[in-house]
Amino acid sequence: MRVLITGGYGFLGSWIVKDLFAGGHSIFLYDIKQDAERLEVVLNKDIIAQTTFCEGNVTDQDRLIRTIREHGITHIIHLAGLQVPTCRANPVLGAQVNVLGTLAIFEAYKECRNQVKRVVYASSAAVFGPPADYPAGPLSDDVRLTPSTNYGFYKICNEGNAKVYFLDHGMTSIGLRPWTVYGVGRDVGMTSEPTKAMKCMALHKPYHITYGGFQDLQYVADVARVFAHSLDVPFEGAKSYNLRGDVVDLQTLHQVFQKLEPEASKLITFGDRQIQIAYNLSDDAFQKEIGPLPKTTLSEGIFRTIKKFRKLEAEGRLDKKDIV
Repeated sequence: MRVLITGGYGFLGSWIVKDLFAGGHSIFLYDIKQDAERLEVVLNKDIIAQTTFCEGNVTDQDRLIRTIREHGITHIIHLAGLQVPTCRANPVLGAQVNVLGTLAIFEAYKECRNQVKRVVYASSAAVFGPPADYPAGPLSDDVRLTPSTNYGFYKICNEGNAKVYFLDHGMTSIGLRPWTVYGVGRDVGMTSEPTKAMKCMALHKPYHITYGGFQDLQYVADVARVFAHSLDVPFEGAKSYNLRGDVVDLQTLHQVFQKLEPEASKLITFGDRQIQIAYNLSDDAFQKEIGPLPKTTLSEGIFRTIKKFRKLEAEGRLDKKDIV
């Protein structure tokens, strides 16, 4: 495959590059600027050197089309987007990037149907409303969606438009809905705080997670594998899938921290505010129709993350701007 990744220099993009490279695929990173800071903490220099940078704004449909044709792109992973805080502060900008940018991707896909086979794009668990909006038990992909943020509604819009492109033009796409993705390189966004806590544990520094309650923690290597796998698994249509990792409350997460690092009992604290996104989501449909894929245990994922942070610190390469 020749894969174009929009927003490819970000946290998740870096891990997807790692997975795709291991599979022998050609990788093209489409972004506003070339910034390999996150790539460099996840990948070695040889892998980075074999990726191709394609400069462009995701809303620039003409440039997207030229890039796809010039590089013979066969598959697209669309990650580019603005996070919840930015969308709240500037809803118009959020819609331009998150909605119009996604439409530009599908329009470019339509114009290049002779070579592009599929788009896999990042939706979000933020399409769901508060836990109180739903009955007890794991929620399927197709329950009523009641988001409480502009960001969540932008993602619903994208999922709906993906279906329209399949109905009107037969264009196959898969949307994926991560929850709290953690791991090395996660430094922005509302749910980056567990990763920041792990970084502080590696440095023997205190950290306070500002929220509490339940969340679904998903190790980044697993999520990256889901995106890569979804590119070429047999599938036709347009559907969005829940992803699921370990659904735990902050008290349980803190206990896992302490088992791995006893000093976490004093270093790491957390609040009591429940994030207003339903957390008990079923991934049965994904595992049946797209998977099955194995999952890293919460303890193992946290262990690997702290170990990597310590290695980066020993090498003098650990970025600490996000925990100052």
